[in-house]
Amino acid sequence: MTIGDKKRPIVWLITDNKPGHKNQLKGLADRLGARARMRFLWIETRQYPVSWRQAILGQAPEIGQSSPDIMVAAGSRAQKLLLACRKRYHAMTVVLMRPALPFAKPDLSIIPAHDNPPDRQDVLATRGVLNAITPQRQTVEAHKSLILLGGPSGHFEWDNDDILRQVNILAGEYPDWHWKVTSSRRTPTDLLEKLNRLHHDNMIFYHHEQTGPDWLSETLAETRATWVSPDSVSMVYEALTAGTLTGLLHLRPRHNSRVVRGLESLKTDGFVSEWKERAQLMQKEANQSQPLWEADRAAKWLIEKFREFPR
Repeated sequence: MTIGDKKRPIVWLITDNKPGHKNQLKGLADRLGARARMRFLWIETRQYPVSWRQAILGQAPEIGQSSPDIMVAAGSRAQKLLLACRKRYHAMTVVLMRPALPFAKPDLSIIPAHDNPPDRQDVLATRGVLNAITPQRQTVEAHKSLILLGGPSGHFEWDNDDILRQVNILAGEYPDWHWKVTSSRRTPTDLLEKLNRLHHDNMIFYHHEQTGPDWLSETLAETRATWVSPDSVSMVYEALTAGTLTGLLHLRPRHNSRVVRGLESLKTDGFVSEWKERAQLMQKEANQSQPLWEADRAAKWLIEKFREFPR
């Protein structure tokens, strides 16, 4: 697909290098590049620090890169730099979050539905944050399952012993399934030590520091069912994007937060199963429904908006 003229639009991906924010930008950029001929440049906020005053006044630092046609930012620091640059470059500005300043809005906003975005033409509401996972190319029939573990968060009461108990139950109740378990940066050290001592013939633990950058995407591509601790919302959506059957391990919510409400919405709409529904989930046929590929939907929407953008 081409966009308007023969010139390839230049897209600045403004990043604070936080893994979650960078993953959102990568997911969007991958799908933009798949749908249109574009050139992408990563702009790191640590190289171009700006204050909120500079952002409000539109005072851009000197950035030695080709001028952008589109600027995309994820994270508050990245949004500051985007706003500071908007007057100099006259590019279409996009943020992957709620705009920080109501009087200095970007041209477009892509906002998770659990953040209650406004219903406007310049806003796209998504199910969860964007990610860089792509849907499975073919349905996985083999009994391969994955367990993704997070750690303490402000939304759920983390319980090492209960999480370990659920991991052991899955291995024991489904001995004909091959299980892979992995952790995250938030997983407590004492739980990591216990996971390292797991003794199930059908289960292998992979410490997150020993997995490469493509491990999760490659593993999800060959996984039929995924169980995720509910504190790890981004991993829930990554499993759904891959197209795996997806279940939530049990943790008690601390309060009725936007994250908790977002997961409840996924349960209500049939995207995920609760722990008590594990027998039904594990007996399901491999997932035949359309995956929740929000990065692709966002890319399509952004391209349509860019065609209308005055240049």
